[in-house]
Amino acid sequence: MSIREYKQLREREFLSEYATLSMNSRGRVFPEQDDDVRTCFERDRDRIIHSKSFRRLKDKTQVFISPEGDHYRTRLTHTLEVSQIARSIAVALRLNESLTEAIALGHDLGHTPFGHTGEAVLDEILKDTPLGGFEHSIHSLRIVDILERNGNGLNLTYEVRDGIITHSTGSCPETPEGKVVQFSDKIAYINHDIDDAIRAGIITEADLPKECIRILGDTHSKRINTMIVDIVRNSQDKNTISKSREIEEATAELRAFMFANVYIGSEAKSDEDKAKNVVKSLFEYFVENPQEMGDEYYNRIINDGIERSVCDYIAGMTDSFAVKKYKSLFIPNSWI
Repeated sequence: MSIREYKQLREREFLSEYATLSMNSRGRVFPEQDDDVRTCFERDRDRIIHSKSFRRLKDKTQVFISPEGDHYRTRLTHTLEVSQIARSIAVALRLNESLTEAIALGHDLGHTPFGHTGEAVLDEILKDTPLGGFEHSIHSLRIVDILERNGNGLNLTYEVRDGIITHSTGSCPETPEGKVVQFSDKIAYINHDIDDAIRAGIITEADLPKECIRILGDTHSKRINTMIVDIVRNSQDKNTISKSREIEEATAELRAFMFANVYIGSEAKSDEDKAKNVVKSLFEYFVENPQEMGDEYYNRIINDGIERSVCDYIAGMTDSFAVKKYKSLFIPNSWI
């Protein structure tokens, strides 16, 4: 018996009857020989961690565009916090931890430079084209299916791919592990965005809705713990992942507070128009000068079309690379 087979046996013996077993995976688009040591979901997790798209998340905006200070979240640290929360829930519910972790680590690979700001610009540009717009969850799947490994993709399992494309609120993951990541994403961003907004002086602890704080907790860690414990208690021995009505309503109110005070019109978004101009200008330039994208993206135009190829190129940029490219194209160099 190989180590992988032993792990699969342990999954069947220990995990919940509702968990997704690696031996029952619906497989990959392109079949591969099984690994002797790792399960299929462990291999997916490792492929995501070692991908270029994952590494680029360290320089992509979470909420604050180009913040001064080293302690603000980036898209990478957000991803790691989602993974930690999701794994805590999965272990407590005896779900497949490796599947949960793989989905969590891959869920935001498709984010653009400047986060949701860049995403909104690409969506606006592309909405009247055959592409019909841009969504980071769909682009995340495109990355793991096609763009990584020089156009060969990561060839992930069906279950991980499903969890990635359905991680946004309103979608319906097919696995309980995917649903756990969907909830964990919201838990992570609401709480760490509060933490960052307080650090930036945009809000204070005293500004937070008092009833929400009474229900969820008066510190960052207490609120996260309350939300995790609530999901575990409401989902144990059930075929659904859910929260109590009280916690769901308090979380929704806290999220609404963040939209009203941080996500829209606050100092955190003071450079949003500049970021939008960077993305829009780069898109327009490379549509007119596609040869300057480099062979990896230029050679895709014949099959994917110009809009798709330019979108892929820009969406993959980090914040600093996008700014550097913008400066080199549109800002005169100093000279003596």
